[in-house]
Amino acid sequence: MTPVPASPADVPASPADVPGDAPADGPGDGSGDRPGDGSGDRPGDGSGDVPGGPPVRVGLVGAGVMGRDHAMTLARSVPGAALVTVTDPDPDRAAEVAAATGCRVAVDADALLGDPGVDAVLVASPDDTHEALVLACLAAGKPVLCEKPLAPDAETALRIVRAEAASGRRLVRVGFMRRHDPGYLAMRRALDSGDLGAPLLLHCRHRNAASTPAFTSDMLLTSSATHEIDIVRWLLREEIVAVSVRTGRASRRAPAGVVDPRLLLLRTASGVLVDVEVFVNAGYGYDVRCELVGERGVHRLSPAPVSRDWRDRFAVAYRDQLRAWVGGLRRGAPDGPTAWDGYAATSVALAAVRSARSGREEAVTMADAVTPG
Repeated sequence: MTPVPASPADVPASPADVPGDAPADGPGDGSGDRPGDGSGDRPGDGSGDVPGGPPVRVGLVGAGVMGRDHAMTLARSVPGAALVTVTDPDPDRAAEVAAATGCRVAVDADALLGDPGVDAVLVASPDDTHEALVLACLAAGKPVLCEKPLAPDAETALRIVRAEAASGRRLVRVGFMRRHDPGYLAMRRALDSGDLGAPLLLHCRHRNAASTPAFTSDMLLTSSATHEIDIVRWLLREEIVAVSVRTGRASRRAPAGVVDPRLLLLRTASGVLVDVEVFVNAGYGYDVRCELVGERGVHRLSPAPVSRDWRDRFAVAYRDQLRAWVGGLRRGAPDGPTAWDGYAATSVALAAVRSARSGREEAVTMADAVTPG
């Protein structure tokens, strides 16, 4: 992974009036009537301008590719954070992270969660472990940043939403790090300025060099496309109400049985149309593009170098996500993508799976919004 400087100089300054800073009341963040409002996802948020006092002592569950990267970032580039312990089913991986960062190793997740010296938990373990770990964090009253997806299905994600609401505290943040990418932040500012007029269309491209051996056709929708799904909700500040999936000729690069690429057409509550190309065996590298078409103008993501590794493309976003999480905890005001956002993204992705099987547009069905407190 390309090293990321500790300086916030590469992140644009935040205007004083970025919409969404003030709390509101609706499904997007568990407190506002538009997805993503009040989330504190602003350029430079948590980038070092945090209050004094003791650091947030973080326990890390999962020492794989993402876990190790998070550990190194926490140890080197997140003011106000102290990585104190790590656990992983593979003791060698945990020991490697501990040696690299100076933290200690917990024998298992239960020991880490029960450690009074751990203030907050970062979950970077396999997807099927997320529900149990997040629920355990809620039971322990510990803030948790969980890598996406929050849960593998909507019913499970909704259980987490309801458990957090029952706790009466905002504790869960989901790892939709693109909200901290300078390019997407600039796009949201351009839309919020009014210069583009009302949004009409959004074109998204998500290409990977190659999928992993265990990747399935459904995972193009439930794993890869969820980042675009969250960005659409956050950028346009509204829910996605319907989705259709189209499949054409499969690439010969795709593993046997994997339908790749796939094209999604999303429709928002106000009628904005969003097309999302997901191509996880593009061969040439990791390439993300986005173009917003408004009534009076167009805004595109600035071109980024094509890399073999998605972590290079979003290194700044991953860093600033952790800075925002820690900064919010130190201020006593947790923010960012909520459990509801995780539930909503999963609900849209599963509607996409249904569409891929039915060949029709499928409605996105979600429960009534539930908020902590």
